Amino acid sequence: MANRVQPVGPEAAEDHTPPQAWWKVMCLTGVDYFSTLSYLPAIAALAAGALSPLATLLIVALTLLGMLPMYRRVAVESPHGQGSVAMLERLLPFWRGKTFVLILLGFVATSWIITITLSSADATVHLLENPYAPGFLHGHAVLATVVLLLVLGAVFLLGFNEAVVVAIPLVGLFLLLNAVIVAVGISEILTTPQLSSAWLQSLTEHGTGFLDIAGPAIIAFPLLVLGLSGFETGVSMMPLVATSGGDAEQRLASRVKNTRKLLTTAALIMSVYLITTSFITTVLIPPEQFAEGGEANGRALAYLAHETLGEGFGTIYDVSSILILWFAGASAMAGLINIVPRYLPAYGMAPEWGRAVRPVVLVYTFVCIVITIVFKADVNAQAGAYATGILAMMVSGAVAVTVSAARRRQRRATAAFALLTVILLYALIANVIEQPDGITISAMFIAGIVVVSIASRLSRAFELRVTDVQLDDTAQMFIRDCARRTVRLVANEPDARDAAEYSEKRAQSMKDHDLTDEQDFIFVEITVTDPSEFATGLKVHGEVMHGRYRVLTFESATVPNALAALLLHIRDSTGRQPHVYFEWTEGHPATNFLRFLFIGVGEVAPVTREVLRRAEPEKTKRPHVHAG
Repeated sequence: MANRVQPVGPEAAEDHTPPQAWWKVMCLTGVDYFSTLSYLPAIAALAAGALSPLATLLIVALTLLGMLPMYRRVAVESPHGQGSVAMLERLLPFWRGKTFVLILLGFVATSWIITITLSSADATVHLLENPYAPGFLHGHAVLATVVLLLVLGAVFLLGFNEAVVVAIPLVGLFLLLNAVIVAVGISEILTTPQLSSAWLQSLTEHGTGFLDIAGPAIIAFPLLVLGLSGFETGVSMMPLVATSGGDAEQRLASRVKNTRKLLTTAALIMSVYLITTSFITTVLIPPEQFAEGGEANGRALAYLAHETLGEGFGTIYDVSSILILWFAGASAMAGLINIVPRYLPAYGMAPEWGRAVRPVVLVYTFVCIVITIVFKADVNAQAGAYATGILAMMVSGAVAVTVSAARRRQRRATAAFALLTVILLYALIANVIEQPDGITISAMFIAGIVVVSIASRLSRAFELRVTDVQLDDTAQMFIRDCARRTVRLVANEPDARDAAEYSEKRAQSMKDHDLTDEQDFIFVEITVTDPSEFATGLKVHGEVMHGRYRVLTFESATVPNALAALLLHIRDSTGRQPHVYFEWTEGHPATNFLRFLFIGVGEVAPVTREVLRRAEPEKTKRPHVHAG
């Protein structure tokens, strides 16, 4: 329970893990981003054939001209690791915003949890297809994948530092081995002119018109968006990025600058590798090898490593691919740990232990094992959900930056980001049509999050839900004066706030509760701000209304919980047990309880008493609640 992720907000602490240099954090995000090189060239060749390099060029153009500018902007506008989710949350108030975030978190969970399971399953495929793999492993793909998931979870139980330490050599070795394969491949193409001639001839087999060449590349484009999977993870890990500066503002600017370095460097590295690997695999590998059952299916670069550099180098490349694909889940795990606990516990839609790193690692690992067993560690069966989750996150990010640019009246940026939104939306729709099971799996994740969130909110409704109570000087004076005798508070729903309202309320309270004119009391008025918020701080102000009525006013997400917190604060600060007086709420109790849950008011008297009962188990120490 030691390391906790703090809720959304610039005031939130971000010390659940020691910060790291931006290039080290890039390696942690890169295990996901760069690992797509293990399978993306094969997917491109299978989808676009000889036009694979052109389809890959579209992805590179989208990376450098669309995704990179978009997430560089997200880093500026959401510098505390919440990503585009927080940007969109600010656009929708109250329960609409919370509901939208829950749906978006469903897609986030789909993307990152399936990243963990799919990458581990793909690592198992590379392991089993290596000629030196032990024979006893064949036929046990599910068991092997589960073992990889358990080891991954164990790394995160140790901590983020250990995850970063593991990621750096894995990324360095993988990129180095790919560079060797690219260099050897280009050298072979340059020394064997007939290879490039045959490829150029195959480009025009189906025609020489623009649509004949560009059409298949555009159609194949949605299948290649997996090569864009590291950006949202990159911005979600901003709290891990080390900063410099003398004050909070300078450190925040340093974090944004370093994160933008991280995103740019990763995008440039990936773009170079995408173009070169797509080119050499398309030119050097016979087309039939990419088909299902072919030796290059899903592992084009591994095929080249074995064919051009020998079984020894090929095995080293297989081991590197297995390790980085397995650890690609670390990037997704880090993203889940950094973003989901910032929302659900703060909404009251997960228990407080949901902020702690180690318990959520156990939960995520368990879910991943269940999914692996359900899908039998089949990579293809999970690919649709993986792409759907990633594309949904990208579309949400594009919408967020488009709205942001529009609000700032930046016409060019608005037009550019709107175009990016359309492109990504096309890719999402095409993917859903091609692989409808992806949206089904995403819907299951969304439903699961919503059900758990509602159940948690209901179970936590009677918590105090107040982070702190602050009384101004006037309020403190009122309490000190009354504490000489008995502190009596009368709950009043503010309407006109004229002298007649307070006079009538005073007379009614004296009649209902059999109080005398000598027993002074203080009115308490609460304005409900955003009832969808779970926990708030109370800033209590004292006012003298119409020259004679003492009133405490403050804002809160709920009335009963705030009153209970105020009563306990008065008890603790004065040493006396205060009394609070209510008028019974008219209407059906069930209806009033639902009003309490969703709009923060309703069955105030019994709920206030219940909150006090749970907060103070010892009956003799509880503030007194009266209803008349």
